[in-house]
Amino acid sequence: MAAAAPLPTPAHQLSNTKTSGPSTSTHSEDVNFQGLRVPRGPVTASLSFYKPPEDGSKPHNYVEKPTDGRPQRNFGEAWHDVVLSDLRARAGHETSFNLDTNAFETVANVASAEHDFTDDARIRQVYYREVENLLLSRVPGANRVVIFDHTIRRSDPDAARAPVTRVHIDQTPSSAAARVRHHLPDEEEAETLLRGRYRIINVWRPLNRGPVMAHPLAVADSATVRDEDLVGVEHRYPDRTGETAAVRWNEGQRWYYWSGMTGDERLLLKCFDSDESVGQWGRVPHTAFVDPRTPAGAVGRESIEVRALVFG
Repeated sequence: MAAAAPLPTPAHQLSNTKTSGPSTSTHSEDVNFQGLRVPRGPVTASLSFYKPPEDGSKPHNYVEKPTDGRPQRNFGEAWHDVVLSDLRARAGHETSFNLDTNAFETVANVASAEHDFTDDARIRQVYYREVENLLLSRVPGANRVVIFDHTIRRSDPDAARAPVTRVHIDQTPSSAAARVRHHLPDEEEAETLLRGRYRIINVWRPLNRGPVMAHPLAVADSATVRDEDLVGVEHRYPDRTGETAAVRWNEGQRWYYWSGMTGDERLLLKCFDSDESVGQWGRVPHTAFVDPRTPAGAVGRESIEVRALVFG
């Protein structure tokens, strides 16, 4: 197992989230605003994969921590050292991946009118519109986008949401159809849309001032992930039950990360695609990971992921 890197400094102590325009830091500098070198290039890191429940029961996870002493999840973790290739390894390499073939795609030089990401109402009013326009322009065939939520994550013990360091996929075929019905309350409209092509895509971006130094996001090339590597997990909300997918390790999987991501860059992550012809290319396992090269005292990662139904 790879050695753990020193804990990053909480992001709220060092980072300024006003990152709407292109970053002032160039990748050739390879240092952040703290003067610390940005980790680049291939790296071997330890990733957390699925380990089945010891009693053979169906795996489940509670969205909110149970107050009656039950564990938050009934399945374990199987750690494996994985080689992650850097999408920035050579010029243009990151643009060779796309949603249809690999279930993830990179987008650079994206401007935003949202600066602070502290007001949920403004995020929905301003940033959602930007995400909708981005998806309509980047996703082949897309003609309608319904954004259903967003999550802000911070590497801070006091933050409501921290980076998730378990390999997972946010949706499964059953939960994806349920999402459409849940977020489109007009039953006739929902059933009509379910007969066409629909996808669930996350739009992920950092909120840090300067490049991401700690807990970067790793993605697996969907074409290298077998259907039998995936395990449905009940995702138990207080008022309903959804489903996510845990991922078994497979030595054939190919993993990547985008080193030093900045606020004007976006990762598009396809979590589901109803087009059966794309098969295993329809979903992308992903996880935050600890880069063992992260400098001591590096600013913690801040990010926002917006999740959307994409029709057409």
